Amino acid sequence: MRLGVNTLFYLPGEVGGSETYLLETLRALTRRDDVPELVLFANLENAEKLRAEFPGAEVIELRVAATNRYSRIVVEQLRLPWLVKRACVDVLWSPGYTAPAVCACPQVATLLDMQYKRFPEDVSWLAARTMDVLYPLAAWRSRTVVAISEFSKSEIASFIGIAPSKIAVTYPGVDPAFGEAAGPPPGEVRGRPYLLCVAHSYPHKNLALLIRAFGRLTGEFPHRLVLVGKPRRGEAEVKAALEGIPRGDVVRLRELPCQSMRPLYQGADWFVFPSLYEGFGLPVLEAMAAGVPVLTTREGAISEVGGDAVRYADGRDEAAFAAAMREAIQLPREDRTRLVRMAKTRAASFTWEASAAGLWQVLVKVAGCMP
Repeated sequence: MRLGVNTLFYLPGEVGGSETYLLETLRALTRRDDVPELVLFANLENAEKLRAEFPGAEVIELRVAATNRYSRIVVEQLRLPWLVKRACVDVLWSPGYTAPAVCACPQVATLLDMQYKRFPEDVSWLAARTMDVLYPLAAWRSRTVVAISEFSKSEIASFIGIAPSKIAVTYPGVDPAFGEAAGPPPGEVRGRPYLLCVAHSYPHKNLALLIRAFGRLTGEFPHRLVLVGKPRRGEAEVKAALEGIPRGDVVRLRELPCQSMRPLYQGADWFVFPSLYEGFGLPVLEAMAAGVPVLTTREGAISEVGGDAVRYADGRDEAAFAAAMREAIQLPREDRTRLVRMAKTRAASFTWEASAAGLWQVLVKVAGCMP
């Protein structure tokens, strides 16, 4: 099969979990016995990275920058279909929410979530109105829509109004390397035990509540709070929450390469994740695989990932979340060990091979449904 992949959305280092989803899925597809002929439709920022990562793929570069979102949308709608036709692909997969309205081959689109509907403050008004057009368009023009959790499936069906039978669920996986010994954590966090959270400062990530809840514990424990992520539209509230925290008790890291994230996870005393909306919750799964006990919420798809192998707290109640963190830090060693063991076992069931196999079944079926 010649599989076309629309990567125009992909801006390296900027698109969060969707970058991991794209790259890990492609890697898993290239490890299959029936490996497809990959045709990657790339932008100015990602073309060289994709060529280096997937040397066996045909990379067709469109002269558009993903940083210019509206130019990228125009190119995706007008130029991409022509290049898809010329490349003679059997099916086009668009893993980043949007897809062409017209295409010479059948299409499959992945919609990771409908976060902007539940948290409109995460995006600008214009971006939200654009999504109101493009997300349904991608869903309607695709033979099958792929969701990454049952929760996301229900959100897509509800907000876009398509039949649940048109939506296939394929859970993402986790790199087993997260569970391999990775050495000491980065120097910035050494010297004291720490609680770790990995999230950009979008409002739905709820970092301000986490910081305020942590502030209730300062003086009780030697722990610091380590936050990894870039500033986003909730940054003002995060900065306001930090004003009440003693200097040095919170460490912020904008981003780290993957090889540094593994020891950072493994060195944490707890992974704390107060998010109020997740289409899946990949950081929770990564922490579980790394052998770190997890305290999180039951919001969105998080409980589909954590099951009974993590601890839960109310992410909408600052005092309750602080109490849950206190209880977690004081958890007896045998209970902590049992929780970690359960989490690692559960995390091992989420593999990129299984995720790619589910997607492959969808792609093969759709490619055989030519009009």
